[in-house]
Formats: sequence, structure tokens, C-alpha cells
Amino acid sequence: MAANRDNGFAAAILGWFGQHGRDLPWRHTHDAYAIWLSEVVLQQTRIGQGLTYWERIIARFPTVADLAAASEDEVLRLWQGLGYYSRARNLHAAAKQIALMGGFPCTREGIKALKGVGDYTSAAVASMAFGVPVAAVDGNVYRVLARHFGIETPIDTGEGKRTFARMAQALLPADRPGDFNQAMMDFGAMQCTPASPQCGECPLAATCDALHTGRIKMLPVKSKAAKVKERRLTYIYIRQGNSTAIHRRPAGDIWQGLWEPLLIEGGELPAMEGRLTLVKKGVRHVLTHRILTADFFLLETETRPRLPDGYQWIDEAELDSYALPRLVEKLMEALNEEQQR
Repeated sequence: MAANRDNGFAAAILGWFGQHGRDLPWRHTHDAYAIWLSEVVLQQTRIGQGLTYWERIIARFPTVADLAAASEDEVLRLWQGLGYYSRARNLHAAAKQIALMGGFPCTREGIKALKGVGDYTSAAVASMAFGVPVAAVDGNVYRVLARHFGIETPIDTGEGKRTFARMAQALLPADRPGDFNQAMMDFGAMQCTPASPQCGECPLAATCDALHTGRIKMLPVKSKAAKVKERRLTYIYIRQGNSTAIHRRPAGDIWQGLWEPLLIEGGELPAMEGRLTLVKKGVRHVLTHRILTADFFLLETETRPRLPDGYQWIDEAELDSYALPRLVEKLMEALNEEQQR
């Protein structure tokens, strides 16, 4: 790291943060629970959407003890629509850990021992809630450091992760670790963005290696791209009187623990008595490493068909009490629209 480029880096980032940093409710508290919840909610989630969910969860579970005492179904129902549901299950499990401890751990190691908490989240919470001088390194930080210091080491390798972690730690001001970590997040999300960075208004423009060597679009470097899998799903919403059948998705696949109507994947539609209507065909739903395409049918029948193990019959009016994957929500919206025509 060149000395003439790291001198003043933290001061410039913190100065920018003082003028442009986002005003978010968890930045007005040192409550570790509120800060931790924000970090979990904002993983793979836009600030606008995440803020709404954070407010909803805090209102329902104002303390970590309240969250620990809730049922998993209640937590998943509040999380519905946010995606990456393992976050909600881990959040709930970690809350139970904290409740057993008698309070939130105040060290990075203690926080990292919580279910679902890794290097980034433990560093972020430790620095913001307790002032622990440890750098939090996420995608925004990789991008800012790679561009400013011209680092070509791939960020998705062990060497890259170690390189960027050491650099971020070396730049961290020990007296303002939480502010610096938040500043780096906001700077990467708002100023040094992936596609259209605001280089003309950047306080680091004079010392940015990527800007002066024409490598803005080339940095940071990734060694490999994740493969995207495609899956074809067929859902059959069964209506028998005022009842419908749903089942909870098992562990080991997407949407673990959420509920859905009869699912057929990789086979022909079963023969069932009643009137079968195609509600919507070819609905695409994109996840991080999967593209799902779903067809949605309505089966109206006078007799309950024999279903695989695990399905249960409920009153249709109770369906809103069950946490559904966003794709199933879309299909239910299509069904409601079709019936209103």
C-alpha cells in the first residue's frame, strides 16, 4: 500500500460520510440487538425495503428476548417477501442463544459464535454497538479498496479475502471504528457504485488508482462466476369447499420452512377429480443462483384428493397466517385477479 495514498484515506471517507451518510434509525443507537437486526435484514436487500422490515420486526419484537420467545412461524410470517429465509431462521436461533446467555455478547468472537453470524456481521455489530476496533469488509469495501489502491487480487479467493481484510484493518481509525465501517458501506453503495461511480465528485479522485489507469470497470476482480441453475415448477392450488391443502417445505432446499400448495416438479400432472384451470403460465422468479419458472393451476373439487405425506387442509381464510415464498404470493395474486374478472 503506497503511503501517499493511504494517508488521509480514512479522513476523506469520514468527511464524506458526515455530509452524505444515510440517516437510518439504527445509527442513532448503540443497542446491539437493533444494529444486529439491521445487518441481518440488509443482507442481499435494498435499504428502502430493508428499513420497512426492520421497523416491522422491531415493532413486533422490541427486544431480543421478545424475538427469542416467538414461534418460528411467527418470525417467518413477518419475514415473508424479504427472501433468503435462512436469515430469519438463523436470526431466531441466535436470539434464543442470546436469551440463554442473559444478554448480547460484547466481543467480536462472542457475536461471531451466534447462529448465522460471520466475519462481516460480527465486525459490524462489534464496532457499531461496542466500539471494538475491527474492520467490517463486504462487497462495498472490496470495491472501494480495489479501485482506490489498484488491487487485482481476486476478491473471491482466500488470498484476496485476507489481503482486503488486512488493508481495511490497517486503515481503520481506532477511535471511530463504527463510523468508519458505516462510511465505507455508504461510500460504496452511493459514491463508488458498481456500474456508475460518481468519480467527478469523489473526494478520493486525486489518489484513485483505477480512475487514473482507466480500470474502473475492471476492478474489483473475481476469479469465477457462480453457475445459475434453472428449475421448472408446477403448482396446483386445490379448492374443496372453503378449504385448501398446503405443506411446509423441507430442509435442504430453497424456502425451507415456508408453506406452499401442491407442488409438482419434474413430472406429469396427476389425475385428480374436479375442474382444473390454468391460472398463469411461465411465471419467472429469479433467485441469486437459480431461475425458477412456474405454472399455476386451480383445481376445484368436491372431494379431497389423496396427497403426498405432509400436506394439511386448512380454511382458505387462514392462509394469510402462513408464511409463503414470494413466488407463491405472486401466484395467489394472479388467482385473485382471475377471480375478480
